[in-house]
Amino acid sequence: MLDTLIQYSKDSWGLIPLLLLVFIIGVAVIVERFFYFQRSIKAGATLEYDLRQVPAGDATKAQAVATHYAATVQAELVKTALDARGKPEDAFDREVEEAIMFQMPKLDRNLWVLDTCVTLGPLMGLLGTIIHMIEAFSALAANGGQNAHSVTGPISHALVATAVGLCIAIVCVVFLNYFNKRIRLLINQMDLIKSMLVSRFASA
Repeated sequence: MLDTLIQYSKDSWGLIPLLLLVFIIGVAVIVERFFYFQRSIKAGATLEYDLRQVPAGDATKAQAVATHYAATVQAELVKTALDARGKPEDAFDREVEEAIMFQMPKLDRNLWVLDTCVTLGPLMGLLGTIIHMIEAFSALAANGGQNAHSVTGPISHALVATAVGLCIAIVCVVFLNYFNKRIRLLINQMDLIKSMLVSRFASA
């Protein structure tokens, strides 16, 4: 198996190792983002519950909630709300909304890498296909079709490059869509938390 992989790597002009590198990078991003969103969504759900127990205007309990969930993006909204408490509702709402916007880069972090893998994988596979098809036709022209192996070998390598590139794209696009769904869920959580904070700490 290893010998076959090494041979394919040599015959692909280095494209197969590059495709595997793209896949490894994509998997690393997938693993990191998966656990990040799992933690963030779980923390957001429990923070919502704890915030419901905070009476209107009780900054001490709200501060305790913010401290307990200090490592989460949702806790930043509570901290901003405590700094802005007592302001008119419109001004209070704007400040918390700004806090949400400041958290967005944390949610989107490294997703551009997955997006790049979705595009790069098939393109590199297509490049490998083109290279090997050129080899196949060159071999066909050179031997007049007498040596079938000289033609079928490059064609099989071309199909391998295409398959690897498509597999990378399929895996990455599935998780990219999944993470976009997780981002929307987190934004909904933060919008709900913002409404809860407005009702408790904004001045009428």
